[in-house]
Amino acid sequence: METITLNNGMVMPKIGFGVYQIAPKDCVRCVMDALDAGYRLLDTAQSYDNEYEVGEAMRRSSVRREDIFLTTKIWLANSGYERAKQSIDDSLRRLGTDYVDLMLIHQPFGDYYAHTVPWRRPAVRGSSAPSACPISLRTGSSTYATMWISGPR
Repeated sequence: METITLNNGMVMPKIGFGVYQIAPKDCVRCVMDALDAGYRLLDTAQSYDNEYEVGEAMRRSSVRREDIFLTTKIWLANSGYERAKQSIDDSLRRLGTDYVDLMLIHQPFGDYYAHTVPWRRPAVRGSSAPSACPISLRTGSSTYATMWISGPR
């Protein structure tokens, strides 16, 4: 499996297995099959409604947790510092793990130009997760246009 080294030194597989639109009833089997086939990056999200099943597959698998690069995403309804914090705790509980390798912010519909989006707090904007978000080894954004992050010029 080819990998890429991120700015913080973490190694991330270039190809992963995403569980978007995989029904919860099929998700455990599909994720276990993906892990058996050699996938080591798993991508889920709060809005996919299958975080629990991804965690269950990881628990059942013979692949060690530290060998899996796990990504999930905070849904837009959970914007704002307190709601985001609670939703991260909820994701960790559903996944059955004490950390994720990459936590993404999923779709910034709240404020089109991101002038007041709470994600722009300095602790998150710098994307240096160990001090900003100790349960995530890396933070980032998903489904964002550059202008939504940096604002209009």
